[in-house]
Amino acid sequence: MGVVLKKASYSPNIKERRDYSCAIFDARGNMVAQAAHIPVHLGSMPLSVKAAIDSFTLQRESDIDNHNQENDLKPGDVIILNDPYQGGTHLPDITLVTPVYVDELPSNYSASDKTTSPILIGFVASRAHHADVGGMTPGSMPIATEIYQEGLIIPPLKLFDQGQLNRAAWDMILANVRTPLERSGDLMAQVAANRRGASRFQDLAKRNGIEVISFYMNALLEYTERMTRRLLEELPDGSYRFEDYLDDDGIDSKPVLISVTIIIDGDKAIVDFSDSAEQQKGSINAVFAITLSAVYYVFRCLLGLDVPNNSGGLVPIQVIAPSGSIVNAVSPAPVAGGNVETSQRIVDVLLGALSQAYPERIPAASQGTMNNVTIGGWDASKKVSFTYYETIGGGLGALSCANGLSAHHSHMTNTLNTPVEALEYAYPLRVLRYEIRKGSGGRGKFFGGEGIIREIEALVESQVTLLTDRRRLSPYGLFGGSPGASGENILIRGGISQSLPSKGTTILLKGDKLVIKTPGGGGYGEEG
Repeated sequence: MGVVLKKASYSPNIKERRDYSCAIFDARGNMVAQAAHIPVHLGSMPLSVKAAIDSFTLQRESDIDNHNQENDLKPGDVIILNDPYQGGTHLPDITLVTPVYVDELPSNYSASDKTTSPILIGFVASRAHHADVGGMTPGSMPIATEIYQEGLIIPPLKLFDQGQLNRAAWDMILANVRTPLERSGDLMAQVAANRRGASRFQDLAKRNGIEVISFYMNALLEYTERMTRRLLEELPDGSYRFEDYLDDDGIDSKPVLISVTIIIDGDKAIVDFSDSAEQQKGSINAVFAITLSAVYYVFRCLLGLDVPNNSGGLVPIQVIAPSGSIVNAVSPAPVAGGNVETSQRIVDVLLGALSQAYPERIPAASQGTMNNVTIGGWDASKKVSFTYYETIGGGLGALSCANGLSAHHSHMTNTLNTPVEALEYAYPLRVLRYEIRKGSGGRGKFFGGEGIIREIEALVESQVTLLTDRRRLSPYGLFGGSPGASGENILIRGGISQSLPSKGTTILLKGDKLVIKTPGGGGYGEEG
């Protein structure tokens, strides 16, 4: 599915940066397997699938007492959604969910087992970050004060109904974005990815039988749950607390607290964010799906690489995130940055807490930001609007046995940096510098990884929005290691440099240069 999506997509953000995820679900909506794509989607995609199921499960009023429900999903349907308050993450992340049916059972089944009615065996889903979904700024990652400013909100609806395109929904979506041709291509690439996934899923069922497929899907879920419980049993029982801050929310200048207490009790864990800040005015609020993804990601990392990514890993873990808080926002709070920035800080506090229980396995803080850059405007040479979006890597935190990697994406993002050639081919932009930021890693027995310097020149007047963090508060070191260097955002106009805030929107004139210096990772241990 992922290969099809990458090859068929139009935008550099999906084709080159690979900002997407693909997964398979059972008929109840449990995620059975996700490819090694984007960690921030691990815990949130199941909520999208369940929102799609719930939205198309009909319950007749006369049958309520009998709990008789009818599923309105049919073969050939494709559900589209991006609503963060109905299973999404932030509005640019559009999810397509396809129910998978088989028409016949294998020939080795008895006649009494066979049926002419299509049988639902599960779902496939793809999620991709679209470079524009409308809203108040190009790229749909604004410093907003309510979600309605961030772009088009799509509740679960049928984009395809029994194989037929819902032309009204399609036209409505494309009429509300700045780059309709690119969005059209990327959405159809997701449709193609889902079709490939559904086809392969059907092949499995036809070769092996529904009972066998169902058995092994349950076995995968139970295996991941069992391995997670084994991990928790290895950790010392106790209560572990840690806190850290986001620089600000882009509206007010005060730091924003993220606090967690992790209680390990045998083969179970409670992850409690009750002491975290309330939801903020600016767009750094995380919906519960994001927090769930961050928790899953951290414990999944401790498990190692030989355990499948699925919903079983969350069964022994209880997540407490008070409604109306920075880690469980309620509508209409803006959430564009919750997915990309707050998710990173949630990981930082989770790892900080677990370093007290498992110090030899936990690294110092990585850069702690995705360094989101969106630039948009009118490309006169191509006579079209353009929207460029990317996240930029930085330094990884040092380990107890090794230096941190330099110039990498870390934690909740698993994307790539946009290649210079792809960026310059697609947009009226020129990359002047792209290099390692020497000296940005924290010192220690083992050094943190170095950040990146990326300098971009605007070839036409355009609008830039920055949604970044760790510009004031540095990534922490562990056990005597020094913190990594904080990042910097700089505008160069007419040879004069001026600092830009971590979050904000400004106009780039033709010839202006934008310089992003990303943070380094924290060091580990005292320098000998």
